[in-house]
Amino acid sequence: MTLRLAGEALNANLGQPLIVENRPGAGGVAATSTMLNANADGYTLIVLTNGTAIAESQFKLDYDVQSALRPVSALAWFDLILLVNPASHVDSVSALLERARNSPRGLRIATINPGSTQHLSAELFKEEAGIDATIISYRTTPDVLGALLRNEVDLVIDAYTALKGAIDGGQVRPIAVTGSKRNVVLPQVPTVAESGLPDYVVEGWNALYTNAKVPDAVVARLNAAVVAAADDARIKQRFQELGVEARGSTPEEIQQRFIADIAKWHAVMVEAGLAISP
Repeated sequence: MTLRLAGEALNANLGQPLIVENRPGAGGVAATSTMLNANADGYTLIVLTNGTAIAESQFKLDYDVQSALRPVSALAWFDLILLVNPASHVDSVSALLERARNSPRGLRIATINPGSTQHLSAELFKEEAGIDATIISYRTTPDVLGALLRNEVDLVIDAYTALKGAIDGGQVRPIAVTGSKRNVVLPQVPTVAESGLPDYVVEGWNALYTNAKVPDAVVARLNAAVVAAADDARIKQRFQELGVEARGSTPEEIQQRFIADIAKWHAVMVEAGLAISP
């Protein structure tokens, strides 16, 4: 989605039409394999996400993401939102944790898809808060929302874009965001770190990568085009409306983040018993 939104600016910056082809599934494994089998000329790119870092611990890959792929630039950054049912009268993370500690059933957290960023963010929240919590995975965001509204769960952790309508309509109450800073679309909502769990930060990202064999000069040109697109005021506004920050990077910066997230999410998955190997 973010690449499509930035497509017009990238077309202009590169002087080439941008064709976006979706290859969903398995944490981007199928899409990555397709890209690696294409010519290493810089014309075939892939959008990697923090989900790719998670996939390292979920799947037995037939390639090494750190040596087979070459970073170009970050494009988009986003956080998740902690949401409760307004009828619960919970209005903060501290109130939520107090209720969880006083409840014989603990906290019930709803997310989508086992192994997703949302699910692992819930696992990390459980670890950092030191609480008894049951994490329940649903197939779709509407299923998650329905469970919260029916009081089947106490907390939802999901993306702003997925629940924008419910937030704007007052169906759910946001009590915290997972990023390192407040989200510009919800400036009144504190971060989880501000709310008493200082080590809890979850930030998702989208970044462009290409084949490791692509020449330096080509990567430098691609990087300049992506960074310029992310700095375009129109692109920033489009992204912001979705609760996403458009921001480019050097190849080195996004690679450092990618490697750090591989280690971070692997540790969470090992603790939760979800990794394919310890």
